[in-house]
Amino acid sequence: MTYQQTLEYLYEQLPMFTRIGAAAYKEDLDNTIALCEALDNPQHKFKSIHIAGTNGKGSTSHMLAAMLQKAGYKTGLYTSPHIRDFGERIRINGEMIDEYFVVDFVERTKQLAHDIQPSFFELTVAMAFDYFAKEKVDIAVIETGLGGRLDSTNVITPLLSVITNIGMDHVHLLGNTLEKIAGEKAGIIKQGVPVVIGEYLPETRPVFEAKATAMQAPIHFAEELYEITHLKEQGKSRYKVSDKTNGHTEQFELDLHGLYQSKNLRTVLAAEKILHDTGFHISGTDEKYALANVKKLTGLRGRWDILEGSPVVIQDVGHNEDGIRMIVQQLSQDYPGAKLHFVLGFVKDKDVTHVLDLLPKDAAYYFTNAHIPRALSAKELQETAEAKSLKGNAFDDVNEAIAAAKKNAGAKDVIMICGSFFIIAEVK
Repeated sequence: MTYQQTLEYLYEQLPMFTRIGAAAYKEDLDNTIALCEALDNPQHKFKSIHIAGTNGKGSTSHMLAAMLQKAGYKTGLYTSPHIRDFGERIRINGEMIDEYFVVDFVERTKQLAHDIQPSFFELTVAMAFDYFAKEKVDIAVIETGLGGRLDSTNVITPLLSVITNIGMDHVHLLGNTLEKIAGEKAGIIKQGVPVVIGEYLPETRPVFEAKATAMQAPIHFAEELYEITHLKEQGKSRYKVSDKTNGHTEQFELDLHGLYQSKNLRTVLAAEKILHDTGFHISGTDEKYALANVKKLTGLRGRWDILEGSPVVIQDVGHNEDGIRMIVQQLSQDYPGAKLHFVLGFVKDKDVTHVLDLLPKDAAYYFTNAHIPRALSAKELQETAEAKSLKGNAFDDVNEAIAAAKKNAGAKDVIMICGSFFIIAEVK
């Protein structure tokens, strides 16, 4: 098979959560364990960092990988979903997985996949582990796909676990309270392995503490280690960071824009501090360069990307309550008084009604959908939004929606494209 034929096989033959939703979600680790055993357990052949959380886990993973990579370590990075190319999911030092390896891996495991019947995610996790083991990475940053306890990535024993935060997302699978969701995410906490909690709530902290105590895992709360202050400077994402343990203060500039990145920065610095104790040393120079050049080093996309300037066109993968709340907050701070145009698309299993409550009534709306089975139709989204007094037209293609927004927008207006990874993936 060619590379393209191989990808078509992966997408079409294996259940894929990002396309079809809950039907592809497996409530155990049996398939992943069986796949890894057949591959001689590659997940035990490299050191790793495991990252879970409702929001920010992708940015946090890329920031940590960029720092380790710049410090000279051969660094694997596994994240999901991809935006444009399957290879975005599996990288070493920012370079996407070799296409020949993908083809060979699928050929090698075809009979195994027939026997086990894994999901798309289970097979690609095994592929990533096999690739990192064969390429002998010094360390790999592994992002969970969904939840933690039952996530396919949860067969590793990392040097460090990280949980960025907890919010109301995927409630149909993870639970309908913050405590239940925190319990699922806390499932990545391993025996004796330190864990960093990026952000906690009164409901979630006791859950993390109980799990860490049960696993005899040292627990570190990033909010108790660092204080972050955003330094307002036009066009810059600059932060003052104060180390609460010693009073030391320094400044960082990030190429990842978005107010929410301040929380991710705090989490990353707390994780770096623990990594130092495990033998991974990152100089101050490498640390600062990496954080200012994450996109260049690791290829991260979809985080407050400013695509055009007049009108301003921004895309962001924010897709749940917390993500959309931060987007609205940042727009009001960065572009006060500007006329806003939202190009919106969601998937069916999101609690869209609560998300729509967060959006401004005086903005213009362009409702759209990605071309996947899991997408919420533009027409249905439009009808739901109208009940919330959000007015706009429906478009079957995100690029048509963007073109309409540009036609209606003035030079000083702002067009915001958000709601789903899959909407961003189809932006030309």
